[in-house]
Amino acid sequence: MLYPIYVHKEAESAYGVIFPDFPGCFSAADEAHDIARMAQEAVEAHFNDDDAPIPLPSAPDAWMNDPDYQGGFWMMVDIDLSKVKAKAVRLNISLPENLVQRIDAAAKARHLSRSAFLALAATREMADH
Repeated sequence: MLYPIYVHKEAESAYGVIFPDFPGCFSAADEAHDIARMAQEAVEAHFNDDDAPIPLPSAPDAWMNDPDYQGGFWMMVDIDLSKVKAKAVRLNISLPENLVQRIDAAAKARHLSRSAFLALAATREMADH
């Protein structure tokens, strides 16, 4: 999901990153090309132990005149919310026995658990659509 971030940089410093939608969530990146990766890590850490819901993104226009966000620039960063609050949930599902055997063989060949294999398969399937 695309979230606005405010980026500021002073001479001889890293890029500072602030999430207006997540009070208290911030990051830094030494290089501009690392901003998105560091932003993702910051959001994951920010919500790691927090039971609060993740707010929907605002538009940068909502913050343009805020005195706290002057002198830098705005970016939209795609935050993978599937990695945020990625607490495992136990499921009880029924599948044909031969399919389970094929899943287990494929998972073993990739050095994955059955759960990890199924999660990866589901993620790929949803990304394709």
